[in-house]
Amino acid sequence: MTIELVDVSVTSPGRNFVTLKITTSDGVVGWGDATLNGRELSVASYLRDHLASTLIGRDEDRIEDTWQYLYRAPYWRRGPVTMAAIAAVDMALWDIKAKKAGVPLYQLLGGASRDALRVYVHASGADYASLKDAVAAYVDSGVTAVRVQTGIPGLGQIYGVATAKPGAKYDYEPAKRAADGSSATRPAEEAWDTRKYLSHMPGVFGRLREDFGTDLRILHDGHHRMSPIEAARFAKDIEPYDLFWLEDCTPAEDQTALRTVRQYSTTPLAIGEVFNTVYDYQTLITERLIDYVRSAVTHTGGITAMKKLLDFAAIYGIKSGMHGPTDISPVGMAAALHLGLALHNFGIQEYMPHNDATLEVFRTSYRYDRGFLHPGDAPGLGVELDEAAADAFEYTKAYLPVNRLLDGTMHDW
Repeated sequence: MTIELVDVSVTSPGRNFVTLKITTSDGVVGWGDATLNGRELSVASYLRDHLASTLIGRDEDRIEDTWQYLYRAPYWRRGPVTMAAIAAVDMALWDIKAKKAGVPLYQLLGGASRDALRVYVHASGADYASLKDAVAAYVDSGVTAVRVQTGIPGLGQIYGVATAKPGAKYDYEPAKRAADGSSATRPAEEAWDTRKYLSHMPGVFGRLREDFGTDLRILHDGHHRMSPIEAARFAKDIEPYDLFWLEDCTPAEDQTALRTVRQYSTTPLAIGEVFNTVYDYQTLITERLIDYVRSAVTHTGGITAMKKLLDFAAIYGIKSGMHGPTDISPVGMAAALHLGLALHNFGIQEYMPHNDATLEVFRTSYRYDRGFLHPGDAPGLGVELDEAAADAFEYTKAYLPVNRLLDGTMHDW
């Protein structure tokens, strides 16, 4: 059998998603996630205008060969647009293969290595009182791992702090539309001061340990905003509070920056949500400069590439911590769950529940229970796009914010 049709859907049930549909000559449909937050139409065009025609007539079972064809054949390699497009094709082909076999995808990846996947959720607050309320609500629900972000005195809106009322469902979408819900024309700007951050956050972790004890796994995202020496100081300052990990403490492009952080601290490190290939990790893995791989299946070439990357990481005792916020569609989340269930070196899975409108568009079979996820046992990925429902939500342009220091200098967001 061969690939007969390739279609791209762009839908916006509260936020934008790009979904690839591949249909075989015998009518089997596979789905792939190609969402790239704030640059969705770039990937949609890459798929429609450059890849789709090259897939028609190919054998859908030759997944490895198709991956190499899409990666090696073009002169221009790597980058988030290219790798998200390749990922979508790869996911869809794995979805088809598992559906044809009549099994959930994880069975084709070696079967389950565990019963379910521990997740971490997101809690935030403009101040400590609201953060504590958000964490307490999760702990009461059975969650064992929480990523915490909080407002910094003297700064306004910053990364990771949702505006929901204390105790309400975390619903943070940084890609902003216009105030009336229409397409945005430019990114919002946020202000930042690293000195204020470095002074404030260790005390927050101290209070969390006093209030919630040592059993709770606490995670935190620095979002690339520290220099190597600032990150080294911060990682050392927070050692007494036993974080599960410190994420993206420095700009990710410079792999050698993590040498400085490692030299001064034993705080576990996670990095990679903006990485696209194994080459971004090569130094980090071989020198054991990180403890967790943070890439998304959606942005790193799909299931084929992520499995190879994580098998490579396993040799060095490094675990998975795959990216999974709501700018990964349910298709991309399902791909991460199937892979995570099969991997021996699974670490933890990021989890932000999608809104009700998104779950009307994407019909899922994965299930959540008291801090753990399972991909479900439906054949394939276990997620289907309701195309009629998707058509009701038109694309609306949204931008991720930009970041400036208090003196106006552009900074990493």
